[in-house]
Amino acid sequence: MTSSPFQRTIALPAPVCEQAAQHLEQAAHRAIDGAAIPLKAFRTAADNDFTLPVPVVEQAASCLLVLATETAQTVRPSALRATISVALRLRDAVQLAHQPALGSRFW
Repeated sequence: MTSSPFQRTIALPAPVCEQAAQHLEQAAHRAIDGAAIPLKAFRTAADNDFTLPVPVVEQAASCLLVLATETAQTVRPSALRATISVALRLRDAVQLAHQPALGSRFW
């Protein structure tokens, strides 16, 4: 079996994990498909030094963007910005994890 040059987990800052968990809670209450798995993972992230599997972070970002879309007309603009901000931070972390790590042999 060969190893992948891509990261399989992402270590996120604690505040991002906490904010994501709060927003994912809202997504789960609104019955957004796929919100339960990342919600559970983000709730327990502190037990794992805020390290999460890349697919879970990617799923969380998608759920938060769906939440933002569904609530855009009914929440305060600041709440909408907060949801989108967390979703984009998660998405950016996933994109960074998908970039292959360059070894020193390329320098």
